[in-house]
Amino acid sequence: MSRPEIGVYLPQMGFTFDDLLHRTRRCEQLGIDSVWIYDHLYGPGVPDYPSLEAWTLATALLCRTDRIRIGHMVLCNQFRHPVVLAKMVTSLDQISGGRLQLGIGSGSYADEHQRAGLDWGSFAERSERLGETLQILHQAFDNQRIDFSGKHFTVRDFPIKPGPARSPRPPIVVGGVGEKYTLPLVARYADVWNVPTYALGELEHKLLVLRSICADIGRDPDSITLSIEAVMALAPDDAALPGVRALAEKRFGIPEFGLKEGGLIGTPTAIVDRLGEWIELGFGQIVLFTHDRGSDETLELLASEVIAKL
Repeated sequence: MSRPEIGVYLPQMGFTFDDLLHRTRRCEQLGIDSVWIYDHLYGPGVPDYPSLEAWTLATALLCRTDRIRIGHMVLCNQFRHPVVLAKMVTSLDQISGGRLQLGIGSGSYADEHQRAGLDWGSFAERSERLGETLQILHQAFDNQRIDFSGKHFTVRDFPIKPGPARSPRPPIVVGGVGEKYTLPLVARYADVWNVPTYALGELEHKLLVLRSICADIGRDPDSITLSIEAVMALAPDDAALPGVRALAEKRFGIPEFGLKEGGLIGTPTAIVDRLGEWIELGFGQIVLFTHDRGSDETLELLASEVIAKL
């Protein structure tokens, strides 16, 4: 059983930059592979909480670390024109020495768009835009030039210089499980498919659907890295477990977080066993919310008693 990439998700609402920098540097020191943040203009449902902007934050964290990979789970395609995004990605990939993780999706939170006067549209329309952005990004990364005519975007002979630090491109992570729109985009354009917390109960079914779509278009499904995000409530021992469970249920108890379906509540042995089940299913990337939002104690326990034993 080979070890997948293990990342920690640190949604930035309520955190200062120093809070996030400390947690990110601690992850790096402990050998955790990646740190992920969200791409929202404010914390969903809590507009008055402080929340740092996603791209600025990722840039600052990458410039103050040396080895750890940092990305967004996932960028909202609605926020940035794809040409501007391509320039941002290639620039930050160069600046960071190839450590940017590029996750992107069609957008998930209407309220921030409506408050800001940004176009939202139907899921079908947002998926069309995402599909065109993915095609534009492929051109930008593979050819260092964009020439594209679509329904939503038209780009004429546009150079992207320098290209990305990695060849042929930074792996593109597409998140979501919609069978009509999202999974066909994953099959055509993604290097990594991320299953969000809300879909953990449908994991094996969604895998079958993706493999079927890949077969229809002639893509080898094994060329797509499988990624999963889940809430982990990690207790150092049985005595601490009730308190850890209670905090996880308080913070992540709504169905969208999939706490029950994920099954990552327990001591290190139980967590290792559960992660092993996902690894056996073929998942090569696991991104974890922690019940206490990345405390030193939990990060150290994750590194020493979970990652070290995978």
